[in-house]
Amino acid sequence: MKWITHRLFAATLLGAASFGVANAQEQPIKFGLLQDFTAVYTFVSGEYNQGQRDYLTLVNQEGGVDGHTFEAIVRDTGNQPQRGIEAYNRAREEGAILFDFLSTPVSRALVDSVLKDKVVMITPVHGRGDASDGEVFQYVFPTMATYWSQATVLARYIEDHGGLEGKRIALVHIDSPFGREPLPVLQDLAAEKKFELKAFGYPSPGNEQSAVWSEVRRFRPDNVLIWGAGGGQPVSVREAIRNGIPAENILSVVWLAETDAKNVGADIMKGVKRFEAVSTGTDNPILQRIKAKVIDPGLGAGDAAHVGTSYYNIGVATMAVAVEAARNALKSEGGPLTGEKLKAGFEQIKDFSAEGLMPALTITAKDHQGGGAGRVSQWNGEAWEPVSDWGPAYQELVQKEITKGSQAFREGK
Repeated sequence: MKWITHRLFAATLLGAASFGVANAQEQPIKFGLLQDFTAVYTFVSGEYNQGQRDYLTLVNQEGGVDGHTFEAIVRDTGNQPQRGIEAYNRAREEGAILFDFLSTPVSRALVDSVLKDKVVMITPVHGRGDASDGEVFQYVFPTMATYWSQATVLARYIEDHGGLEGKRIALVHIDSPFGREPLPVLQDLAAEKKFELKAFGYPSPGNEQSAVWSEVRRFRPDNVLIWGAGGGQPVSVREAIRNGIPAENILSVVWLAETDAKNVGADIMKGVKRFEAVSTGTDNPILQRIKAKVIDPGLGAGDAAHVGTSYYNIGVATMAVAVEAARNALKSEGGPLTGEKLKAGFEQIKDFSAEGLMPALTITAKDHQGGGAGRVSQWNGEAWEPVSDWGPAYQELVQKEITKGSQAFREGK
């Protein structure tokens, strides 16, 4: 009887343990990827979201994190704040503790909600740059270089390759808050480094820019920064070259990708440079495992041809950071995860590069940008090729804008 009782007790413990593991697996960690698939951000959202979902599938295929798997809640917001708010409320009721809207209008509309509800919102390469101030925006994490940081990295590249003093630099931008965003740091930098800066805005969506490029030609810039997105970017490249600006003197915000090179002409665009937030291609170990464990078995979330493209890889990197935060949180805070625990996990990220996919990221309670690093890459006729090392630039000027914006938000302005 003692032997039977012992075996029954052991079986009960084993069953309870098995139930605990099964329960952890049955209750995945939910991320709300509520993005614009039908309106403004369609040039990026498909590949970006595919990269996000494929990475989460890879993590699940590899056993999850401490027995926890991940689930992506994917819905279209059409870049409309009200639809975004409705999708957010629904996903939060379903248990989502992290949100990525990949839409500046929607993410800005939900800042107050995520702060009140204590759930995490990531805003990589979009959203408010001043949300880098983690002491004010406690649950908002840009996690990648803001547009201010991107502008300074591009300026540092120009400085390192011929200097800034005495140069003429044109900023050709879509006439919107996004297009105008780099102006303050560039104006400060122009005063400090003694170069002439002139901004030229064109109307949205940017399909017609000939008039503004005639003005740019008369300015005779040494370098041109193009600051648009989607269909406007290849138009900017074509107009710049048509107006006599050498391709190698054109530098872009992050929004310039392989499709744009194809639209311009792969050979014509050879030499054009851009800010790069993550590596492209499939040489990275994570991308290799995605191919072997997700794409080849037919588990991918979209066209296999997108794997390794600029926007796909940015999506992969965003989820690599989010899963690392979840791993930290489970280790230090324990499960089940909440938004508060996940926030703590993000603020424990240190020197994380997703196996070399991105610059090493360190997030603290004060710095939710993570350092503001990036690099410059150049279109070589076939692919994007790095022409500088990972690193930040002039972060003191970036911090000035972060502090100015976060203080205004704190004061309700």
